[in-house]
Amino acid sequence: MINLKITVGIPAFNEEKNIALIIQKLKIIADIVIVCNDGSSDNTGKIAEQMGAIVINHSKNLGYGGAIRSLFLKARELDSDMLVTLDSDGQHRLEDVLPVSQPIIKNQSDLVIGSRFLKDDQKNIPKYRKVGIKMITKLANTSLEESVTDSQSGFRAYSKNILLEITPTEQGMGVSNEILMKSSRKGFKIAEVPIIVSYEGKTSTQHPVSHGASVVMSTLKFISIEHPLKFYGIPGIIFLVIGLIFTILTIQGFTDTRQILLSTAVIGVGTTIFGTVLLMTSIILYSIVNLIRENSSK
Repeated sequence: MINLKITVGIPAFNEEKNIALIIQKLKIIADIVIVCNDGSSDNTGKIAEQMGAIVINHSKNLGYGGAIRSLFLKARELDSDMLVTLDSDGQHRLEDVLPVSQPIIKNQSDLVIGSRFLKDDQKNIPKYRKVGIKMITKLANTSLEESVTDSQSGFRAYSKNILLEITPTEQGMGVSNEILMKSSRKGFKIAEVPIIVSYEGKTSTQHPVSHGASVVMSTLKFISIEHPLKFYGIPGIIFLVIGLIFTILTIQGFTDTRQILLSTAVIGVGTTIFGTVLLMTSIILYSIVNLIRENSSK
């Protein structure tokens, strides 16, 4: 087993109350602690520097995805063996850092998710969060080679290979699914280990509905890029079939009555055109994506 150095990255926004204690405890476990001060208006960045962490300062708040991107780039710059990311609001247990890191240390995985749904006791997870997370995870699983139980967990470990091969681009919370889908497409091994998360106090600054909607839209965007034939082609075929049915009904109606039922004809023509557009979009996007991938691999 190779002795890998653990780098822990923390996205932080106005977390001056929690950041000092988190860094103090992490320095016992981790070799390097990086804090991305994502445009905080308080003393988060100054406190992190005083505690001996490497601090990345954003002049303005870029969002969770922007912070994760900066942590990836800094870990890559430092030639880190692995990067563990966790939240700065105190909801993640720091004693879980080593268990989450183990599959990478043992060379069993490239990406490890600290899952909230691998333990039997899930009473501490608010119901609305549980429902939302599971729905988004099911959506993400449609684009993954192997299904996961918690695609939205921010407690993760990334191998050096992931850090070198993947650069996150999503600014918002959808970055978690972006990294998962890109890792799956590149053939990286994804694993999960159980963690316990505390939801005491205020642990989220974003409304759950807007949060969920942004993640869903981001996930759909990446699914459409990764699997254009499935995303656009299947609905296109369905609309074409519907259009064909209504077209046949229109022709039959005209044959029997010598009159065209306008509503049936409009539906037939409209769905046929829409289905054709979706099919053409799927083919064009599939060709463009594959061309880009071939050029980037050269």
